[in-house]
Amino acid sequence: MSYYRQLANVFSLADLHTLRGEILACPYFAVNNLNRDFVGTKGFSVVFQQCGLETVKQQFPFFVPYLDRALEPYCNAFYLNPLLLKDGSRVDPHIDRSLRSYCKTVEPPAIVSVLYVQVPPDLQGGELVLRNHRQQVGQIKPRVNTLLHFQGDLTHSVNAVRAGGTRLSLVCEQYNLSQAELQEIPEFTIESRAAKPKRVAAKR
Repeated sequence: MSYYRQLANVFSLADLHTLRGEILACPYFAVNNLNRDFVGTKGFSVVFQQCGLETVKQQFPFFVPYLDRALEPYCNAFYLNPLLLKDGSRVDPHIDRSLRSYCKTVEPPAIVSVLYVQVPPDLQGGELVLRNHRQQVGQIKPRVNTLLHFQGDLTHSVNAVRAGGTRLSLVCEQYNLSQAELQEIPEFTIESRAAKPKRVAAKR
């Protein structure tokens, strides 16, 4: 992959509509649990290993079409989060390492996958900006029903959103961890400011 690739019209409009409604209605959906780079955003996160994938599908059946399409078979640990931005929201430059809260030695993900679920028609800003060190290698305008995969070690940000509606995406950091690192990652857990994290399977 040369930094990123995009696939258009990946799901049926019915699946996309269901996904949007279920995310917004989910009891875990709240002010974001992510770090301070995510300004004025909402969401929640699901952490899981490959062996916890079936639990994720049982708990969140509306994620199944995305998971079946987006997950890479060579990855074994995942950080999945819906991300909602409204007027004034932005994401400051960062490199994803969300699993470092569990394992300090984790490097950036192999790949990050983003599905644009909802994009307001009057959107200004909201572009995803990708940088390889100081070089800008992409500025992607979000388009509904487009699945974007980008190289996990890229610095990235989202320009401030100006819109009457909301920009909703579904993001998955996909990691290829060593067995030692994998021991530190939950098989399945939920991170949310709306509820205490729920561990279905303990760490092994």
